[in-house]
Amino acid sequence: MIRDDINKALTEAMKAKNERAVSTLRMVNSTLKNADIEARTTGKALDDAAVLSILQKMIKQRQESVEMYKKGNRADLVKQEEEEIAVISAYLPKQMSDAEVAAAIDAAIAETGAAGMKDMGKVIGILRGKYAGQMDFGKASGMVKAKLS
Repeated sequence: MIRDDINKALTEAMKAKNERAVSTLRMVNSTLKNADIEARTTGKALDDAAVLSILQKMIKQRQESVEMYKKGNRADLVKQEEEEIAVISAYLPKQMSDAEVAAAIDAAIAETGAAGMKDMGKVIGILRGKYAGQMDFGKASGMVKAKLS
C-alpha cells in the first residue's frame, strides 16, 4: 500500500535528518488522516486510488503556489514548494508520455466507437478507469476533444 511506503519513508527521513522530507511526509499523513475521517462519515474506506487522487491534488495545489510565488518574486518559497512536489511525486505511478497518452486515447476511441463530441464522456471514462494516476486528464481531455472534432 502507498501508506506503508509513506510511513517507511518518513521513518527513513527522520533517521537521515531530512527536514523537508519529514515535514512533507507528515503533511501527507495528516491530509490522509483527514480524508479517512471524512470517509468514515460516508462509511467508505480510503483505497489506493483515493490516496493517489489526494496526492495528485496536493501536487496541483503546490504547482499553483509555485506560479503565485514566481509572480511575487519569492524564490525561497518557490524552492520549498518544488521540493515538496518532488517528495510527493515519488509516490505517484510513472506518468505517461504524450505519445503513450495519444495511443491510449486512440485505443479508447476505437473501443467505444466514438464518432463525435457527444461521445467524449465515454472516452474519458475509459481512460480514467484504465490510467488513473498515470496521465494528466486535463491535457488528455484537450487531446480527446481535438481528435473527436
